Amino acid sequence: MMTAFCVALMILLTLCAYGAPLRLHPENPHYFLFRDKPEVLITSAEHYGAVLNLDFDYAKYLETLQRDGMNHTRTFVGAYMEPESAFGIARNTLAPAAGRLICPWARSNTPGYAKGGNKFDLTRWDDAYFARLTDFVRQASDRGIVVEINLFCPFYGDGQWNISPMNAANNVNSVGKVSREKAYSLTESDGLQAVQEAMTRKVVTELNEFDNIFFEIMNEPYVKGVPDDWQRRIADVIVETEEGLPNRHLISQNIANGKAQVTAPHPAVSILNFHYAWPPVTVGMNYRLNRVIGDNETGFKGTADEHYRREGWAFILAGGGLYNNLDYSFTVGHEDGTFQYPNSQPGGGGPEVRKQLRALGDFIRGFDFIRMKPLGAEINAGQARGWGLADPGRQYAVYLYDPADESRDVRAELSLDAPPGSYSVRWVSPVSGETVQESKVDHGEGRLELTSPAFRRDIALAIRARP
Repeated sequence: MMTAFCVALMILLTLCAYGAPLRLHPENPHYFLFRDKPEVLITSAEHYGAVLNLDFDYAKYLETLQRDGMNHTRTFVGAYMEPESAFGIARNTLAPAAGRLICPWARSNTPGYAKGGNKFDLTRWDDAYFARLTDFVRQASDRGIVVEINLFCPFYGDGQWNISPMNAANNVNSVGKVSREKAYSLTESDGLQAVQEAMTRKVVTELNEFDNIFFEIMNEPYVKGVPDDWQRRIADVIVETEEGLPNRHLISQNIANGKAQVTAPHPAVSILNFHYAWPPVTVGMNYRLNRVIGDNETGFKGTADEHYRREGWAFILAGGGLYNNLDYSFTVGHEDGTFQYPNSQPGGGGPEVRKQLRALGDFIRGFDFIRMKPLGAEINAGQARGWGLADPGRQYAVYLYDPADESRDVRAELSLDAPPGSYSVRWVSPVSGETVQESKVDHGEGRLELTSPAFRRDIALAIRARP
């Protein structure tokens, strides 16, 4: 039996190795505190198969993220994977080749898994898998990259369910003799609830030492109506497991596509993640909850960079704390993010959009953003749409987007509620991050009126009080 001294020593050694885990910033819980610094998570990252796909070189991938200024990635643990044809994604990292899936459960001696090799034994763990998972997180940690550990995903169609280890056809444990719609249920899953809770405890325990992770309960539970009581139970399991471990990690819940108003979040859920959150109205709808609001999947707006740049800049400047663009340029053999995906792809990605999101990260981190709050309706930008943050009288960060024809240059007439004072004004290109124009303004009573330089599609603005 472990003594109190041993527990205390274990906690001390863990904290010395990695420091306190990622947490909400105590002065502004809409943002993170990571390694003693305020932080936003901004990235353009692969389609979640870096660990479960044995052919994926995650070391090269993480090196690319670091080189391109990205500080976040999302990975599925292996309870869910996809067939090659899923969603029309070319070279899908969530669709490992036959025999190349690795997941938390060990293989049995019985042949017959639908995607090659032996069936799974849901009562035994695969040590090689957990070595790969922890090495992935460790290498991400070395590069300052935060990993979202996504535990589960609903089965969108029979193609996903037919290759799941939880399907009775693919395991030797005589559990999971249900339809895919019943796989996540507290009462109707034919033994899978115990399997799911055990896997959650194992993953949470194996990763407890790391400071650069948070856990997401399930990807898109709302798409297939996964019950809220099941999601709350998994959150409880995470909390219960960590009660006996040195560290406590943040928990994320994926709320909705687009927007939704959250009314009664689980008390342990600290991150509210949305998908395809354009326009970013969901930030304002849920800001009162004092949690990080994230947009952790994009897509279905074509393959061009513009939409995903716009979605990221607008979301962060509306008060979001996390943005993860789904980047299809990362594939097996192209872990450096250079895959030339077809125009039929459900989203975009590539070096250029990562450059544009790096510019966003540099822009927001140039402010003391912990002191800032959303401007909301206080921006008047004429025909341009505007989102911004302010620490009134000290600093303002604004993003403007022109929804008109992209072939023309425009100027925006901007009006902000600001107290009298002397300010420096800097207009920035969201594409390059470079300064377009700088000036100084002595502002008297009334609203601060500014005219932008000519721009095409979007422009950003930094205003700071002068001494």
